[in-house]
Amino acid sequence: MDISVVIPLLNEEESLPELESWIRRVMDENKFSYEIIFVDDGSTDASWHIIQNLSKNNPNIKALRFRRNYGKSPALNEGFKIAEGDVVITMDADLQDSPDEIPGLFDMIKNQGYDLVSGWKKKRYDSKFAKNIPSKFFNFTTRLMTGIKLNDFNCGLKAYRYDVVKNIEVYGEMHRYIPVIAKAAGFGHIGEKVVQHQKRKFGTTKFGMNRFVRGYLDLLTISFISKFGKRPMHLFGGLGTILFIAGFVMGAYLVFQKLFNSVYGMTDRPLFYLALICMIIGSQFFLTGFLAELIQTNSANKKQYGIAERINS
Repeated sequence: MDISVVIPLLNEEESLPELESWIRRVMDENKFSYEIIFVDDGSTDASWHIIQNLSKNNPNIKALRFRRNYGKSPALNEGFKIAEGDVVITMDADLQDSPDEIPGLFDMIKNQGYDLVSGWKKKRYDSKFAKNIPSKFFNFTTRLMTGIKLNDFNCGLKAYRYDVVKNIEVYGEMHRYIPVIAKAAGFGHIGEKVVQHQKRKFGTTKFGMNRFVRGYLDLLTISFISKFGKRPMHLFGGLGTILFIAGFVMGAYLVFQKLFNSVYGMTDRPLFYLALICMIIGSQFFLTGFLAELIQTNSANKKQYGIAERINS
């Protein structure tokens, strides 16, 4: 199969028929073999009913529905699990991502050798102050911290080589940082393509300003995990060892002063308490690293999401 299109959605009943028709037209014009994977993230409108009807007329549709709203990252993760295409393309269901970009994205993965291609909404139709300016600042900070030169990390329109989606796990709200996760997994050939952004045609956006606060917290998390996720003892154990040795040296100095220079009243000196604090905190850091290693080693059981129904082509 050439292409899997993974589409997470929440309450997009008005957009789905037009989106499916648009994707089908693009695939037929380019003679791609394909599948469309709708992941209904606990919609409360008629989205799932519409997907069921669409699947009756298009055998290339697969779908699954969560029992409740888990978020975009879990929806993408479950979609990646069942994707079979050589190239996996993700897009939002609100018609702001154009399916006409699919052939160009496919070519960059298949023929130009990229592992991942991220869309760049260079010209946006969102609110300037609610989305555009915060988004630019967010992307600048992410580039600075991760070293990945992308202009739009949060663009939902992305293309992946099959091996990429099968070797990464997207959880929490880490969908913004899939390029960072992919790079940490060894897929470093990451590109970018300017894509057309369209005004929202139906409904309202599901994202508010609070996503930027959560985004920066997630950035700190993913930066830590990408560097120390597989070896937490290297960080906590290293810091703990340095602090403990510093405290031990200060304590040894005080003992030497008392035994050989007859200096008493050591417990009244600030250095005594500093040495004690360093050794206690150092021990705690070391134990934290040890426990983190145990958790990381025994984290083979992946989180399972409550899926209510499936449609398999």
